[in-house]
Amino acid sequence: MTPPFAEFIGTALLLLLGNGVVATVLLNQSKGQNAGWVAITAGWGLAVFVAVFSVARISGAHLNPAVSLAMAMTGRLPWEMFGPYVAAQMLGAIAGSSLVWIAFLPHWKMTPDPALKLAAFCTAPAIRNAPANLACEAIGTFVLVFGVFCMKGATGSPGGAAVFPIDLGALGALPVGLLVFAIGLSLGGPTGYAINPARDLGPRIAHAILPIAGKGGGDWGYSWIPVLGPLTGAALAAAAYQALGSF
Repeated sequence: MTPPFAEFIGTALLLLLGNGVVATVLLNQSKGQNAGWVAITAGWGLAVFVAVFSVARISGAHLNPAVSLAMAMTGRLPWEMFGPYVAAQMLGAIAGSSLVWIAFLPHWKMTPDPALKLAAFCTAPAIRNAPANLACEAIGTFVLVFGVFCMKGATGSPGGAAVFPIDLGALGALPVGLLVFAIGLSLGGPTGYAINPARDLGPRIAHAILPIAGKGGGDWGYSWIPVLGPLTGAALAAAAYQALGSF
């Protein structure tokens, strides 16, 4: 398995489990309906855990164009691999969210609100304010990327693709899952914490393509914020980490 293909598999797993918990909580007649925000943030944290331990040894388990950008900026991912990684992540996100559509196939028709259906694919702000929403996404992604850099050994040797070593078997991937859980609990309220361009844009594309019963529009006017915000936050985190001497 090549590293880009591993990124495809890992990102597909991430979106299948991550958006799967959102669909579980939001869609009508789901056994987990109305389980709440803590269930969603816990589900996303566990989704990251599963996705990371599945492919970390092969690709480093970036699963996120913002993480790949930060790794390339700091010399931990060759720039020529950045494009293939991002393409694989985007395709994996589309594939994973499409599997969510299949898994919950009878529930889309039973859920009349198009906004809830869209929310099972991509994010939307609680209060629509572009500067504030952009800042929230940048801050959340800064915490993610800076936290990853600070994990002992998390970025491997310069020039390599590795991000998350699995020194304790699968449990070696647990810290990043807990980090995403913490970000969701503390910073996820304003925007739904995409903190990952592929996580939002890939499923938004899938929502536009798939024949989802009773779907509405894709809120494309907002779609640039979960892309630009995370990329900005990741770039700032990489710069801050280097400025502090890569401690």
